Amino acid sequence: MKAENKKITSIAQHLDDQYGKSGTETREKYEEEYESFELGVLIQDMRKARGLTPEQLALKCGTTTNYISKIENNASDIRLSTLMRIIRQGLGGHIKLSLTA
Repeated sequence: MKAENKKITSIAQHLDDQYGKSGTETREKYEEEYESFELGVLIQDMRKARGLTPEQLALKCGTTTNYISKIENNASDIRLSTLMRIIRQGLGGHIKLSLTA
């Protein structure tokens, strides 16, 4: 006989419990920080897929290794112009954006 685990919750319920419902200040802050984290992970994954070290990427796009590290580790805000330079010049990629409400 299967034992039921009544403590299992959905991701949406977990986020509501931890950070409040969508639209609350705490939840908005969480979602903003998550988006920054996700961007850093995407850059790091693309850099690694291209076989580049942080130092090599920094040289290719005219920034510092420290700045690349901060972006990849969600420790720095990034200007759009810098992001575009990292993606285009450093990684040879393109930015594809989408907006949701």
